[in-house]
Amino acid sequence: MFHPKLFENRNVVVTGAGRGIGLEVTRQFLDCGAKVLAHIGRESERSLPDFLLTAEADRRAFLVAADFSKGEGTQAFANKVLSTFDRIDVLVNNAGTMVGRFPADQLTDEQYDAVVQLNQTSVVELTRALIPALRAAQAAAIVNTVSISALTGGSPGSAIYSASKAFVATYSKALARELAPSGVRVNCVSPGTIETDFHQRYSSPEKLEATRKSIPLQRLGTAEDCAPAYLFLSAPSLSGYVTGQVLEINGGQLIC
Repeated sequence: MFHPKLFENRNVVVTGAGRGIGLEVTRQFLDCGAKVLAHIGRESERSLPDFLLTAEADRRAFLVAADFSKGEGTQAFANKVLSTFDRIDVLVNNAGTMVGRFPADQLTDEQYDAVVQLNQTSVVELTRALIPALRAAQAAAIVNTVSISALTGGSPGSAIYSASKAFVATYSKALARELAPSGVRVNCVSPGTIETDFHQRYSSPEKLEATRKSIPLQRLGTAEDCAPAYLFLSAPSLSGYVTGQVLEINGGQLIC
């Protein structure tokens, strides 16, 4: 595990931090000394683990609910971040989900807009709002969550979700070039099939078992498998010469 002072005196923002990969990323940043503003989802009343509540009581964590399915929700969250931190050392854009499985010939305009707003537009909106505070940190990092489906196209019904993740991957590479003179690095983590409630909602047990058998490491991933990649890409001492990259975390799924 990383040194407990690796992110001491660093301000970190993590979206989609109420569960799954984002929750584990938040835990590991806190364990390494960071102050973390954690976006816990749409509802402020959701049940949260003790470590988050303890960190909040100690003023090491700031828990903020916001609805990224609406542009005003993203802006309200950005305003809260900027009123809490005068500089941002790390921004993790992790919020997003498939919304649903929508066959291409049945996709409605409303479904399309919902998937794109949550997984694509909100990333652009939040990043745009926070770039000045990232530049102020001198050696900041942005880490965006994409997906193996950005490369493979995903499974039936996930075309727009997969395409939105490919957008974020390409946007991140362009942003890396644009922000490099400011010392801001931009990278992505691309999880494969990870055991979170994402797949409990959108994949059947039979589909997950078939996927597991196709993975060289013969198991699905976990949030704990993914989180260290975010810390690695966020730490100048570990990845100070890494920008514009997509780090695939999938147990070898892509080499099959």
